[in-house]
Amino acid sequence: MATTTRQTAEERREAVLEAARLEFSQHGLHGASTDAIARGAGISQPYLFRLFGSKKELFLAVNDACFARTLDVFRQAASGKSGPDALDAIGEAYGALIDSDRAMLQGQLQAYAASVEDEDVRESTARGYGRLVDYVETVSGADRQTISRFFAAGMLCNVLAAMQYPLDEPKDSWAARLAEGIDVHTA
Repeated sequence: MATTTRQTAEERREAVLEAARLEFSQHGLHGASTDAIARGAGISQPYLFRLFGSKKELFLAVNDACFARTLDVFRQAASGKSGPDALDAIGEAYGALIDSDRAMLQGQLQAYAASVEDEDVRESTARGYGRLVDYVETVSGADRQTISRFFAAGMLCNVLAAMQYPLDEPKDSWAARLAEGIDVHTA
């Protein structure tokens, strides 16, 4: 007879957030299925709503968690560094994050898209993005123009990564030319 280990409430919540992250990254706020999320987390749909109240509240929780994870990646990368060294480390770590976890990139793009029409998503996204900007400003000590270029380069990297465009080949491609223009201290 097989025995099962019951999950703690926190483990169930994390399983729901992960299942929701994957579903929302693929289908967005309005296209995602709460039934698919519940099945992915191994819970019932009514329990899903007991945990989060609504699909939008779950989307906001996922959005907040993704920004928190990105900030944690930034903090780990910049640990013990400052100035341009911190910017370089953060840029490299962010690139590795979106390369290794397509759902992070897709989730960000879904949040930006939903922000166009939904004030709650816009507030959540602005709050999370603002925390990233505040941290990068603080750890790097860079001026506003450098911070602006750093985040602009990051958004360019998002666009190129979304298209899965290889930045190193061919050298004469428009994407490679754009990527070549990204200064290591701004990406």
